[in-house]
Amino acid sequence: MIIEPLPPVTGAIPGPLLAELTALYASDPTFQQISGDFPDPHDIRSEQVAASLAEELANPDTEVLLARSQGRLVGVSITLAHHPDPADPDPWIGLLMVDGRHHRSGYGRQLAGLVEERFRAAGRDGIRLAVLDNNPKALAFWTALGYEVIDHRRDRQLDRPCAVLRKPLKPAE
Repeated sequence: MIIEPLPPVTGAIPGPLLAELTALYASDPTFQQISGDFPDPHDIRSEQVAASLAEELANPDTEVLLARSQGRLVGVSITLAHHPDPADPDPWIGLLMVDGRHHRSGYGRQLAGLVEERFRAAGRDGIRLAVLDNNPKALAFWTALGYEVIDHRRDRQLDRPCAVLRKPLKPAE
């Protein structure tokens, strides 16, 4: 698996890439229903994905990472180098999503590891994320990767209850 940042776009995301991203987002309606990010989790449209990504990319600290295996888009991660709360020193994983047809294939674990490595290489010593309280599978996934619950609060965007998890990033040996 390789990860690459979403190339800078002026205006719209190129059609073929947007089609890949839309197919990825639509591949897991269960997750989309849990997140509530799209009005109809069974009918996700390219203009909705484009708008969601544009909103994320409006923050200069945000990076969209595309995960590819054998040239196919198998996952996406959205990271935030600096949290809006100045008291929070860690970068965040805002989204890590694997194509629903490839769940339980190891891609999620690989993608998480590559994201961690990017922040470790940048000298960061920890990473955080939030898991919605209504998503126990995600909580099990992240805790299996060594993340620990450090807080419970409401998310900043939609005021949903969630657990905040953190993992220390030890220097590479």
